Amino acid sequence: MTSVHDASSGTPLDNPVWHALTGPHAHFAWLNGDTRRYRPDVAPFCAVADPASDDLAGLPGLVSPGGTGAIVATVPVMAPSGLRIAMAAEVLQMACESFRPHDVAHDLVPLTDADVPDMLALVELTHPGPFAARTIEMGRYLGLKREGKLVAMTGERMRLAGFTEVSAVCVHPDARGQGLAKVLVSAVTQNIVARGETPFLHVYPDNVPAIATYEAIGFTARRQLHFTVFEKAE
Repeated sequence: MTSVHDASSGTPLDNPVWHALTGPHAHFAWLNGDTRRYRPDVAPFCAVADPASDDLAGLPGLVSPGGTGAIVATVPVMAPSGLRIAMAAEVLQMACESFRPHDVAHDLVPLTDADVPDMLALVELTHPGPFAARTIEMGRYLGLKREGKLVAMTGERMRLAGFTEVSAVCVHPDARGQGLAKVLVSAVTQNIVARGETPFLHVYPDNVPAIATYEAIGFTARRQLHFTVFEKAE
């Protein structure tokens, strides 16, 4: 499993979108100058090689009217000409180097394109973060269904050499309090670890219950990152 170095030393996890779009997810990339982004129907994430010093002049050309583009960086970033900041927040990046499986008997099923409408409906209800019509193509997603209804899911989002992000942790309000998030995150994490990769994820620092769930599986806090969403300026 790839080692996560101290945050001060710098690793691909400090700029995960760039390393995904120049690595395993390069086939999803749209380019404009030195800026890259995921296709909008896959994810809103954009990147440059060094957000601390590189020009974001290419970003406006990758954000369509009514659409958004998002930067994940170790430093705050300013809006380039033609864009404005729609949202800015800090997120906690966590990585799992000492996986502790959480084995509970649940019939988890791989989710497919046929499940996308139900996945989008669950995302709309629970707001786990960006998820679009083709996000499912970024990696493997697992779900739990009851009476044919999708009640919980989690999957893989960004992939970079040696690392895969766990994302879209969703549990229907009627199914909360049953440990389903821990079950699903553990299952997805186990698949990543089995490939010899390090799982990582992002969570808002004030989401204490989610952080406790991830820590129980073996995730530890790595560093704070800045998450900035841009839209066209009027």
